[in-house]
Amino acid sequence: MKKLMNGADTILGESLDGFAAAHADIVELGAERKFVRRRHLRQGKVALISGGGSGHEPLHAGFVGQGMLDAACPGQVFSSPTPDQMLAAAEAVDTGAGVLYIVKNYEGDIMNFEMAAEMASGAVEKVVTNDDVAVEDSLYTTGRRGVAGTLVVEKLVGAAAEMGADLGVLKSLGDRVNRATRSMGVALTSCTVPAAGKPMFEIGPDEMEFGVGIHGEPGRRRDKLKSADAIAEEICAAISGEFDDLKGKPALLFVNGFGGTPAMELYVMYNAARRLFAGTGIEIARSLVGSYVTSLDMAGCSITLTVLDDEMSRLWDAPVLTPALRWGV
Repeated sequence: MKKLMNGADTILGESLDGFAAAHADIVELGAERKFVRRRHLRQGKVALISGGGSGHEPLHAGFVGQGMLDAACPGQVFSSPTPDQMLAAAEAVDTGAGVLYIVKNYEGDIMNFEMAAEMASGAVEKVVTNDDVAVEDSLYTTGRRGVAGTLVVEKLVGAAAEMGADLGVLKSLGDRVNRATRSMGVALTSCTVPAAGKPMFEIGPDEMEFGVGIHGEPGRRRDKLKSADAIAEEICAAISGEFDDLKGKPALLFVNGFGGTPAMELYVMYNAARRLFAGTGIEIARSLVGSYVTSLDMAGCSITLTVLDDEMSRLWDAPVLTPALRWGV
């Protein structure tokens, strides 16, 4: 294993220190590194909090700032943050309008966020993301996994919160965006957790894991490596099959890298996916390409489609200023 680190036991803390220092105009680190919070809070705004295991950067801390999250709780690599982290984050950023937790559908995340909500003194709601169409249940979930579509929920709900929407409206919006969003991924290599020092799973040089999770969980099947067009065709068909008639409907197409994939390859996949979706009559009205919901150093990508209505399009276009996502400001 080759990694730029001083030690497996210090990499997360040192990374958080570096992150907070590099983006000190937007974020600050909470006590004991329990959370990353927005430096400049808006009084009377519903506080949005997310979090999960580290190793998926820039998710979630990279999306803390204007127009997205108010705080993010980083767990250890691929491990859920603890309830006391979530509670501390809520106490730090709740300005009186309540807290909305945005939680990926993993059993540890769900359990710990629910415990934090029970301990909270103010109003709390949660949105659970489960956009992965690859498998119904996995090693860490009951039901579908929450993956790259979580970013879309955080962006749209974050924009609405910035505009002053109340807690109930944001909860309803988050659930609606989640229902309109579907994702699926493919891995070309495994990833290496620093503490383990070896790949999470073995995969041959001519193989791919189809429908992989963002923690390296098994997908639909192990298969021989195929062309980008063939991979995109199967993923796009699986996503399209989740919706009713999509002809003429506007959508956001998000091609996400897993951490070890060059931008050149992501744009090849975007080109293939856009062509395939357009061929079925879907209007690709918004786009995002890049490594935003990663799996350490895994090579591969996911494709996410969100069917947009007019409100969701406006919220996507709304200004955002975070370390990892920024436009309109």
